[in-house]
Amino acid sequence: MANPTILTAGIDTSKSKLDIAIHGRSDGFTVANDAAGWKRLTGQLAKAGVHRVGIEATGGYERGVSRQLQAAGILVVTLQPLQVKAFARLHLKRAKSDRIDAVLIAACTHVLDAAGKMAPDPRFDALSDHLTFIEQVEEDITRIKTRLEHIHDKRLRGIASNDLKKQEKRRDAEIQRLIVALRVHDDLSTRFDLVLSIPGIGERTALALVVRMPELGQVSREQAAALAGLAPFVRESGQQQGQNHIGGGRERLRRSLYLAALPAASHWNTELMALYARLKQRGKCHRSALVACARKLLVFANTVVQRGTPWEKRSINA
Repeated sequence: MANPTILTAGIDTSKSKLDIAIHGRSDGFTVANDAAGWKRLTGQLAKAGVHRVGIEATGGYERGVSRQLQAAGILVVTLQPLQVKAFARLHLKRAKSDRIDAVLIAACTHVLDAAGKMAPDPRFDALSDHLTFIEQVEEDITRIKTRLEHIHDKRLRGIASNDLKKQEKRRDAEIQRLIVALRVHDDLSTRFDLVLSIPGIGERTALALVVRMPELGQVSREQAAALAGLAPFVRESGQQQGQNHIGGGRERLRRSLYLAALPAASHWNTELMALYARLKQRGKCHRSALVACARKLLVFANTVVQRGTPWEKRSINA
């Protein structure tokens, strides 16, 4: 439940500026999204008596101001764009501007129950950026492989093949560098080893789970699935029966789990192999069965971290 005694503010973030609104007040203001702007903002919020600030995730542009506010003792609640959009629809707000968005974020933050929400951990900033770079290299590898399917000239194929080898070498080297950087932190290193103990999860998938989900082991299986965008939601209305769908959440994490699900359910994890077979027997399509296996991999990872013990066959309810 919202605490009316806690004054909240909302920040709409862009690359160059921050638009700020304080809940219940009509006067908003704007500061630059740089160190000087963050300092000015912190002072103004402290003077106004703001204790909690909501800020929408914007691909990293919110990090600097979030860290500044946290250091000043202000609780920062990071909202997903879907939350703000849903809040706007609930209140029939169709107009859109940076100032209006800040007002919506402030109002949404005011009614949210922030109890138990994890404060952003600055250690994940560099780890997340490094993993994003690896993912971008992997995307380059996929593009080169697609290009090779349509190149028939021997010389051109040689150029593309050399590019492919370079990118694959870069990917492998950066994965090992990221593992070294992660293992600097004892708690993250332990979490990484626990996730690696699950059959079907290799280093690349374990990195995605640990880096992309700091909440791993501290949330329920349902919450973990929702955060990754792997929780199915139903579309039904009256006599109309719709199919279940997944969506939202952390797209890069979801993609990593989906890519790991096929080999895990085919060769490496007997629990997933049995789950895949059961779902196919019930008439589920290949993609739906793989999504369920990806979700189960996440549940397994969340459980071993929660328990603090490595995977043991049949030790986790599938």
